[in-house]
Parts: sequence; structure tokens; C-alpha cells
Amino acid sequence: MRAISKSVEETNKLAGEILNTIKKSDKAIIFGLRGDLGSGKTTFVKAIAEHLGLKQTLTSPTFVIEKIYKLENKNFNHLIHIDAYRLEKGEELKTLGWEEISSDPNNLIFIEWPENVSDILPENTKYINFEFIDDKIREISYE
Repeated sequence: MRAISKSVEETNKLAGEILNTIKKSDKAIIFGLRGDLGSGKTTFVKAIAEHLGLKQTLTSPTFVIEKIYKLENKNFNHLIHIDAYRLEKGEELKTLGWEEISSDPNNLIFIEWPENVSDILPENTKYINFEFIDDKIREISYE
């Protein structure tokens, strides 16, 4: 699927459409978000959080690497947002409890810069690609 988003509202709508395709598994559902700085990855996760009913403001985990949000959602207990920009390999995620969070089927995980930790991502990781077209337009493709 490929879409052009010309606004935050359009990105929000697309996030809802993708969220509706998610089927629970016996492990966490993991999405890798690929794209340059400013391409809309964090905006997309904010939209996902909104659709899941998260009341608190979601902020980029760039400096803390991982943020875990408790959900009151019938499908998932936690939304986990990871920014792997400053990581060099997946081993560094293990110190943040990766084994535990990635094996819990009640977790929905979004990882920005998944290429930096690709060595530990499971085969069934889903990828969403973000391309910066101009100040308002993004191309978003979902595998």
C-alpha cells in the first residue's frame, strides 16, 4: 500500500487504517518505521496512540530511546515507542528489556530507525516507509 499524505489529518487517517489491519499474535506486534529525519515517523506513532485512546501526550523517545505507554485498549496493554537512531546494534536494545517486551502479545511496538537494530528484529516485523516530499507532503508505504 502506498499513500500520499498532505496533512497531519491524512496521516492520522492512514494510521487508523493500518491499525485496523493488525491481528494479535502470540508475541508482540512490531513495526519498523523507516525514513529520514522529519519524514513523519513520530507523527505517525502519535496518530496510532490517538486511535488507541492514549490520553497523555506522546513525545519522541530520541534521548531516552524507549517510552512505554499504558493503554486501556481491548487489544493491547502497552504501546512501546523506540527510537534506535543512536543505537549501533540490537544488543543495545536487550538492556532495555527487549526479550520481555517483544515476546508479550499485549504489546504493540513501533521502532524508528529499525535498520540500526535489524539483527534482533523478528522475521514477522512489519515495515512502514516514510519519504519527505516537501514541507507538507509525505509518501507513506506499508509492506
